[in-house]
Amino acid sequence: MNILITGCNGQLGSEMQLLSRQNPHHKYFLTDIIIPEGLNASVLDITSKKDVDDFVQKNQIDCIVNCAAFTAVDKAEDEVEMCRRLNSEAPGILAEAVGKRGGCMIQISTDYVFDGTSHVPYVEDSPTCPNSVYGSTKLDGEKAVMDVCKNYMIVRTAWLYSTFGNNFVKTMIRLGKEKTSLGVIFDQIGTPTYARDLAVAIMTAIDKGIVPGVYHFSNEGVISWYDFTKAIHRLAGITSCSVKPLHTSEYPTPAARPHFSVLDKTKIKQTYGIEIPYWEDSLRECISKLI
Repeated sequence: MNILITGCNGQLGSEMQLLSRQNPHHKYFLTDIIIPEGLNASVLDITSKKDVDDFVQKNQIDCIVNCAAFTAVDKAEDEVEMCRRLNSEAPGILAEAVGKRGGCMIQISTDYVFDGTSHVPYVEDSPTCPNSVYGSTKLDGEKAVMDVCKNYMIVRTAWLYSTFGNNFVKTMIRLGKEKTSLGVIFDQIGTPTYARDLAVAIMTAIDKGIVPGVYHFSNEGVISWYDFTKAIHRLAGITSCSVKPLHTSEYPTPAARPHFSVLDKTKIKQTYGIEIPYWEDSLRECISKLI
């Protein structure tokens, strides 16, 4: 197949890039809004229907993996229109273009489509109730994809990190080396996701054939941001920084965060026959590449 990977310079897009080089069965087209020198990729404005239609037709794209998004959760509260264009409109534009060719669309979504008030892991058909601009626009993006492309795969994930880009793991390592003490929220519970593991799952789904539907993916296990930070410092060998637990109320942010965002992964494991690594094993692998 001819596979288009949008947002190729982001965390997930970069991991998809690496895996694409190891998978000669398909031809990959990498796009983003800005392309680093030396990267064999194209600039593509995914909010432009004409640009997307032209690119998909010209390159006979059979599958799109949309890794592009407006992910600055707090900034989204002020930049609503840009967030809407990237998270709500663009997925529909991409899905419609590839759907016309009978192709498949893989849309990456988020745990923020839920309000985080549950006490049991969210399954795919749990009622959605976003309480932020980011979550609302991502949910609208899901609906836009489903409306125009029959062969779709929505993948909701959470707490994404990798060796690429800016993320929580890198920030905690940096702060742990710079500070003697650090406060981290302990009353928000979820599961980290190593972008490499998510990329592997997406590639597996492509190779086995997309079974249309909504899926959840994160690493296995449950943890708080506080416990995650303690593990990051332990695995990175950081001993000079004392990490203190904070209530969410002690660290107010413009956008509300889900207090509970554990995702049930049963569906994606059974449908595609994949095994998902435990969060600490994946964190150890990522940190070994960073230090």
